[in-house]
Amino acid sequence: MAADFRIRPLGDRVVVKPAEREEKTKGGIFLPDTASKERPMEGTILAVGEGRLDDNGKRVPMNVQSGDKVLFAKYSGTEYKIDDVEYLILSEKDILGIIQE
Repeated sequence: MAADFRIRPLGDRVVVKPAEREEKTKGGIFLPDTASKERPMEGTILAVGEGRLDDNGKRVPMNVQSGDKVLFAKYSGTEYKIDDVEYLILSEKDILGIIQE
């Protein structure tokens, strides 16, 4: 977990900073702030919970870690802002994959 981050996710949740929204389309058209923009579906994990408890009370370790770039479900998670920066809290099950670079 990032040492200076103020939110510690619980259970199988993670805190993600979504990738910046594209200001220009692939065809070169600039999108104004008033245009309807889709939320990005990828971001970087900033903090990770301890993992969920299974039916026997044992902790199931997380498959992701801080710093991973991930792809997540389009309308998943809860959005919130800290100091005008947007973040998402997601369950690990909403993460579709880790982006390999």
